[in-house]
Amino acid sequence: MSLTPQSPGPVPKDALKYLRAKGVRVGFDHHDVWAEEHATSWTVAKAMRLDILEAIRAHVDEMVEAGQSFGEFKRELQPVLQRLGWWGRADMLDPLTGETREVQLGSPRRLRTIYDVNLRTAHAAGQWQRIQRTSKTHPYLLYQLGPSREHRQEHVGWAGILLRADDPWWQTHFPPNGWGCKCWVRQVSKREAERLLATGKYMTAAPDLGMREYVNKRTGQVVSVPKGIEPGWNYNPGAVSRLAKAQQLLDEKQPQGDTT
Repeated sequence: MSLTPQSPGPVPKDALKYLRAKGVRVGFDHHDVWAEEHATSWTVAKAMRLDILEAIRAHVDEMVEAGQSFGEFKRELQPVLQRLGWWGRADMLDPLTGETREVQLGSPRRLRTIYDVNLRTAHAAGQWQRIQRTSKTHPYLLYQLGPSREHRQEHVGWAGILLRADDPWWQTHFPPNGWGCKCWVRQVSKREAERLLATGKYMTAAPDLGMREYVNKRTGQVVSVPKGIEPGWNYNPGAVSRLAKAQQLLDEKQPQGDTT
């Protein structure tokens, strides 16, 4: 069961459900809404007004549903943000420190980040939901490098790791695993997994690179992050999303033996 790296084009419904299940949360800095909170909260750093946040959200929703290219997304959203006054540099009050600072609001670079992050995390969450539904016939996942010109050294070392979909490693290492990361996974059947492993070119155990301590400069929270993953990206979007949590609660409430 193959899934190529994300590219413009209509996306599966599971990816849209992931985005649409998020609540809205304002944040001054991207550290204010942290790590797995992004899987349940829709936010854009320094979009402190709900009308601005909702405008960006609506265009991201349209972009994901229609499979727009970045050029199309930028052409439609930029004039909307300019009309709302959320473009260029401006002075803004940091509610955490009480200081007023000059900050970057909308820009082509920021729109590119919004486009890439939402497209890739939505794809990842949607794929994870499909993996759960098809794990009986395709119980393995293969880590593969994406089309980036340069790859992180640790990610190169993970290419070729072949683990069961229920392996705990995927809870922290299911890509994307950092800003701009284009790594992806391919779901494979038991028969294909046996064929791949017979070549001796694939790994059945993920290397333990250890952990590193990271302090969130905004919240003061101290977390341990697997080496090779950027802080804030060490979570599986599909496993912690509102959609996944709702399904988990439904499964827990359903009486054993009830298959309706």
